[in-house]
Amino acid sequence: MGVHRVMGIETEYGISLPGAPHANPMVLSGQVVTAYAAAHGIRAARGSWDYADEAPLRDARGFEMGRGVAHPSQLTDEWGDGDDPTLANVVLTNGARLYVDHAHPEYSSPEVTTPRGAVTWDRAGELVMREAVARLAASPPGVNLYKNNADGKGASYGTHENYLMRRSTAFADIVRHLTPFFVARQVMCGSGRVGLGTDSQRPGYQIAQRSDFFEVEVGLETTLKRPIINTRDEPHATADRYRRLHVIIGDANHCDVANLLKLGTTSLVLDLIEAGAVTDDLTVRHPVATLQEISHDPSCTTLLELADGRKLTAVQLLWRYFEMSQARLEATGEGGEQHTAEVMTWWQDVLTKLERDPMTAAREVDWVAKLQVLQAYRDREMLEWTSPKLKAIDIQWSDVRPDKGLFNKLRAAGRFTELIPEGDVLRAVTAPPEDTRAYFRGRCLARFPESVVAASWDSIIVEIPGRRALHRVPMMEPLRGTRAAVGDLLDEVPDVAALIAALAAAGDPA
Repeated sequence: MGVHRVMGIETEYGISLPGAPHANPMVLSGQVVTAYAAAHGIRAARGSWDYADEAPLRDARGFEMGRGVAHPSQLTDEWGDGDDPTLANVVLTNGARLYVDHAHPEYSSPEVTTPRGAVTWDRAGELVMREAVARLAASPPGVNLYKNNADGKGASYGTHENYLMRRSTAFADIVRHLTPFFVARQVMCGSGRVGLGTDSQRPGYQIAQRSDFFEVEVGLETTLKRPIINTRDEPHATADRYRRLHVIIGDANHCDVANLLKLGTTSLVLDLIEAGAVTDDLTVRHPVATLQEISHDPSCTTLLELADGRKLTAVQLLWRYFEMSQARLEATGEGGEQHTAEVMTWWQDVLTKLERDPMTAAREVDWVAKLQVLQAYRDREMLEWTSPKLKAIDIQWSDVRPDKGLFNKLRAAGRFTELIPEGDVLRAVTAPPEDTRAYFRGRCLARFPESVVAASWDSIIVEIPGRRALHRVPMMEPLRGTRAAVGDLLDEVPDVAALIAALAAAGDPA
């Protein structure tokens, strides 16, 4: 398997209205979604998403939380008022979902099968948000968006990853072997933040934006009592075959290499766990406290204490996962596969740089690149970490606008290692991946926009002209509905009625 598995990224964007710090973020987020939707002829309504198979309170540990005790933010399956602009919801022709997730606009990428695909369609989301901001700029003062995870005032919002796993894998094994990896992973893919603590109350700079906001090791919540391992059991696929691992601990990445490593190394560790090939128990004592200690140390020299008494740096612990993955790939013969080899090459390269001198990884790792810029300002203007200028630079780093965002300006100047050609990213804004069910979802929306009533990850509901009933097309198998399976059919059928009839005759290959 290597790095290949069904995966995707959900990114909530920070949002602000210049000169109006108390503006309602839900209303602003609705404006973002509707502005983009209107420009592309899409009606941004809550009812455009099919909630039939959602179960946000089902726990992987074998129980379901009662709705009466759940925090309102967990009830993501409630429809609300279909005309409420704060509940705007769009399914895009690239198979992604663009909607209001509480106080933020969120872009949820379509399902892909490689880390490179995940980076491509995640970057496509940046262009979607950039276009929305540009369209809203016509109505001053305009809404602005930031691809980050903390506002520096105590609020944090997520960049979540999703990985499809075998249902047969014991969840206890996932918790045991993935927790140490997540505690250490931030040194490769943290995005950096000015200030220590949830509200940046202490001066300093840290590796990851999200680490200070985590409170428990395992749990169902995502907005409070945040856990290192999230237990939400909502596979959006055939439930007796698949488990969707919902990862809430990552940062939003701008650097291609860091984003690739975030998805790729996690997929490789999941492969180890599924295969029972974890040969070294790296259980960390006090993982939540250790997570934050590592984030607070840009020198990467903090020692983690393992349950067996060993003490390792985060980089040394990641080397152990690298070595186990390398041994697994040698045993299976998958090490030479293109996408897997790419991840392993960058994993080795970045760990080598972090071990020698973290600042040498500025072209590949977000937190290092940001620290390099901030330190230059500090040195030139003799600034302390408490300086408001540094906090402003931190926010400006993630501004989605090409002429304002510091990362975007530095990218244009060639300061970072680019893995994804710009043309591929531009195509991904409107075109879906071709090797998952996202292809069928996206192409249906492109070809029959007036007939698609609602969609979700695992279904499409269409209205057939001349009939009073709606027709629901289930898509429970993520690797069906691909271009190879339905591409010719979607190109040839004249209307949605012919599509449904052809699918029925073919045994519903979607």
